[in-house]
Amino acid sequence: MSTETLEPEIVNPEKAPEDKPPVFGSYSRRSFLARLGATGVAVASPAAAMAQAVDPQVAAIRKGTHAVHLSINGKLHTLQLEPRVTLLDCLREVVQLTGTKKGCDHGQCGACTVHVNGVRINSCLSFAAMHEGDEITTIEGLGSPNEMHAMQAAFVEHDGYQCGYCTSGQIMSAVGLLKEPCGPDDHDVREAMSGNICRCGAYPNIVKAVQMVRGRMAQQRVDA
Repeated sequence: MSTETLEPEIVNPEKAPEDKPPVFGSYSRRSFLARLGATGVAVASPAAAMAQAVDPQVAAIRKGTHAVHLSINGKLHTLQLEPRVTLLDCLREVVQLTGTKKGCDHGQCGACTVHVNGVRINSCLSFAAMHEGDEITTIEGLGSPNEMHAMQAAFVEHDGYQCGYCTSGQIMSAVGLLKEPCGPDDHDVREAMSGNICRCGAYPNIVKAVQMVRGRMAQQRVDA
């Protein structure tokens, strides 16, 4: 039997083999993952992609976009949009009017309520390209902190909000209600505002705010 002793191999760290990543075709593993990560960011950011559409030079390169002319709060906007972009996403992500909120995105909560030609609609259920020639009004166009609309002032006076997320939709819906047939009682107001959900439960104060504005308008008609 051999008495030769097997000594462990000593590896010199300074002469360690180079760490060469495996190559897949013309890409290294590292460059492949880097490219994959960059693609993932682009796919995961539709808002950023839509924001680029504001620049006509960028949009001209993108296939599937079309020029859309929208009048929003009295200002004309020329945009390059994909046909599938909703009015809500256009307002928030492209025009940067973020007062209109995205809640359910299915037309069930009313947080995205805006006016189109004076009529309240759920902007999440409408494509932006459908509204060329229409006058679109958002909460930003209704009033300002220094010059509030009567309904905005009434909501402040009666604490018609708590977390505030639904408030812009509630106010836009309430202003739209002023132009619609509606009975005089609180129950009538609740029914007309039933499409706007307040998860905080501020409904009694919301009704008070709406009724106050309706009462003042009725008095103005009598005085006139």
